[in-house]
Amino acid sequence: MPQKIKKAWPWTDLVIATRNDHKVAELDTLLSGELGLRVLGLKGMEGIPEIVEDRDTFEGNAVKKAETVAGVLNRPVVADDSGLAVDALNGDPGVYSARFAGPGATDAQNNAKLLQALQGVPESRRNASFICVIALAVPGEETRVVRGECTGRIAVSPRGEHGFGYDPLFFLPDRGVTMAEAGPEVKRRISHRARASVKLLQLLRERYDFSR
Repeated sequence: MPQKIKKAWPWTDLVIATRNDHKVAELDTLLSGELGLRVLGLKGMEGIPEIVEDRDTFEGNAVKKAETVAGVLNRPVVADDSGLAVDALNGDPGVYSARFAGPGATDAQNNAKLLQALQGVPESRRNASFICVIALAVPGEETRVVRGECTGRIAVSPRGEHGFGYDPLFFLPDRGVTMAEAGPEVKRRISHRARASVKLLQLLRERYDFSR
């Protein structure tokens, strides 16, 4: 079978459709080292509309954000949608993870609501998954998605000072710590976003030539 010819990647960077500095930094750590690509967030970019995340799946929201921003900039864009799915809550908070306690909720408020919702639920039924879906939208090409997951349990109280979101409550049984206690080095290897990012890296390598 003849080797598939890869398309040249003419940019020195890649836009991620977020204004969240944590997400920009995490993806930049991976792609800058592996492909020499600098990751740019949306801060300071003009003409980017506020995108309502109104889809009922992580895939739907990620694709909507990536395609909307790629259409404005006329260049490749990645976007992620991520959240926490708790088995005992039938997959909630899911796509509503960032606003579980209401629009504009803080991490502390979301964590507090989650603990309230799980009050009285035994440890054996507190299984949960962090899920991250990343969409890659390239003008003129089919949008592609990758998915990463990290499994664990919801702790009975917050622990740890690292990370953000639900990290202080997300307990990793095989390590005996929460994601917030594990620290950034561990998180960069095992988190849902790290696993999705590795799949994004594989996708980029398979389809494009980054030699310049």
